[in-house]
Amino acid sequence: MFFYYLMPVIFILGILAIAFEDVIKINKAATAVGMSILLWVIFLLNAEQFFELAPHANLDLLRATFPALGEVPSSDLAFEFIEFKLMHGLGDVATTLFFVLGSMAIIDIVDTHGGFGIISQSIRAGRLRKLLWILCAITFLMSILLGNLATVIVMIAIARKLIPERDKRLLFSSMIIIAANAGGSCSPIGDVTTLLLWTGGNITAAHQISSLILPSMAMLLVPLVCATFMLPKEAMATPLADNDGAQSNVSPKMRKMVLYVGLGSLALVPVLQTLIQLPPYMGVLLGLVALWVITDRKYADAEDEATQNLRVHRSFARVDVSTVFFFLGILMSVQALIVTGELAILANFLSDTFTNPDMIAVTLGVLSSFLDNVALVSATMGMYPLADVGVFAADSSFWTLLAYSAVCGGSILIIGSAAGVTVMGMEKISFGYYLKRFTPIVLLGFFAGVLVYSLLF
Repeated sequence: MFFYYLMPVIFILGILAIAFEDVIKINKAATAVGMSILLWVIFLLNAEQFFELAPHANLDLLRATFPALGEVPSSDLAFEFIEFKLMHGLGDVATTLFFVLGSMAIIDIVDTHGGFGIISQSIRAGRLRKLLWILCAITFLMSILLGNLATVIVMIAIARKLIPERDKRLLFSSMIIIAANAGGSCSPIGDVTTLLLWTGGNITAAHQISSLILPSMAMLLVPLVCATFMLPKEAMATPLADNDGAQSNVSPKMRKMVLYVGLGSLALVPVLQTLIQLPPYMGVLLGLVALWVITDRKYADAEDEATQNLRVHRSFARVDVSTVFFFLGILMSVQALIVTGELAILANFLSDTFTNPDMIAVTLGVLSSFLDNVALVSATMGMYPLADVGVFAADSSFWTLLAYSAVCGGSILIIGSAAGVTVMGMEKISFGYYLKRFTPIVLLGFFAGVLVYSLLF
C-alpha cells in the first residue's frame, strides 16, 4: 500500500523539480528520466503487491483465457506482464520521440539552407506589436493544417530570423505556443489528442472545426491582447541576415527546393495518416529521407567543411537531444502511472465529484497543464466508452469540450503540451518566466473559450 501511494508523490515531486530547474540547477531532462526509472523500479520490485491492490483487467483476462496460468505464482505472472507493458509503453513513446527528432532535423536542414529567410523576408511589420499579431495568426492557421508540434518548430525558426533580441523573442515564443495549441484544438490533426478522438470515432472533423473555431479564437485573443501591451511601441530591430558561410554556397533554386520539400513533407504527414494510415513518425521520416537524398546528391563531392554541414547526417549533431530525453522521461513516467491504475483512480474520482460531464472535460483540461494530455484523453476514452446516444455519443458536448480542453489546457503551463516542451528546449524558456507572465492570462483565455462554447451550444 505504501508504494502504491508513493508513486504519485514521486511524480509530483519530479514535476516540481522540473518547474524549479533554475533553482536546483539540475537539467529537467535528467530529472524526468530519473523520475521515470524510479517509478518503474518501484513497480517492478513490488509487482505482486500492486496487482493484489489493483488487479489488472488484462491479467485477469489472461488467466481466464489460459486456465493453466492459474498455477503460476502471481509474482512471476505479474512481473512478466509488467515487463510486457514496459516494452509496449516504450514503443508508444518511441513514435513520439522519432516524430520530434525527424521534425527537428527537417527544420534544421531548412534553416541551414536559409529557407526560413525566404518566409521572414516576406513578412512586413514595422512594429513589434503588429508582428506579434501576424506571427500568432500564421501559427494559428498553420497548426490547423500541420499540427501544433510541427508548427511551433517552424515558427520558432522564423521568429529567430525576425527578432534577434532574446528578451523580446521569449515573449513571441511563448505566444507561439499558445497560438499553436489554440489552432490545434479545432483541428482533428492539430494535436495527438484530437487525432485520437477523431480516429476513435468520438468526434468528426466537420463538427470539431465548426464547433471549436470560435472558442479557440477566444482562447488565443485574450492572452494575445494582454501580451500586446507587454511590448513597447517601438519599431522592429533589423532582422538577422542569412550571412552564414554555408548559406552563401546555396543557390536560390536549392534554397527553395529544400524549403518546399521540408514544409511539404510536414504538411503531408496528416494527409498520409488519413489516406493510408501511415503513422505520423513514418511520414516525418519519409520527408527526412527525401531531404537526405537531395542533399547527399548535391553535396557529396563538396570539399569545404561548411558545405558538408548542409547534409542531413550533420544536422543530427545540432538537434537538441536533451529535449528528446525530457520527452522520454515524462511520457514513460505517465506510462507507469497508467499501468498501475493511478490515472484510472483519478478518472473515477472525477466521475464521483462532478455530476456534469462537461465539468469533467474542463477539469481534465486544467490537469493537462501538468499531466500528459495524451494519457488523460486515452484514460478518459477508456473510462467512458463511446455510446450511440446520450452524453457520450459521437460529437457530444463532452467529447467536443474534451478536444478543446485537453489541447488548450496544455498552454496553462509550459510543460503541459508537446509544443510547449519543444519550444522550452529550443529557446531555453524557464518555467518561472512562463508561469509568471503567461499562466494567468492563458487561464483567462482558456475559460473565455469555454464561455464562448457554452453560449454558442
